[in-house]
Amino acid sequence: MLDFCFTIPYGLILVAGGVIGYVKKGSTASLGGGVGSGLVLIIAGYLSLKAFEKGKNSYLALVLETVTAAVLTWVMGQRYYQTSKIMPAGIVAGISALMTGFYLYKIATGGNHIPAKAE
Repeated sequence: MLDFCFTIPYGLILVAGGVIGYVKKGSTASLGGGVGSGLVLIIAGYLSLKAFEKGKNSYLALVLETVTAAVLTWVMGQRYYQTSKIMPAGIVAGISALMTGFYLYKIATGGNHIPAKAE
């Protein structure tokens, strides 16, 4: 399980959610939060992908992914607690909590496992 395989789609979902929130409700907070955090995750996923292609791990990308997902879990969890609205706060908090757990697992196990080169 490579982190960028989950991070890039997660980032795209957040970007799409931010745009949808803006289009449907005119929410600039949704646009800024969704697009901003989504782009950070897409960039982190791209950094991780490029490092993996070079046979390395990008710990910078892994830290960015973990911090972004943890902040989203906290912020959207607080919003869900205040409003009890499952959409979008509960969904984003839940997905972000799962992703935070995944990233912490990746950190604990040393990042992406680079396959040994056959000679």
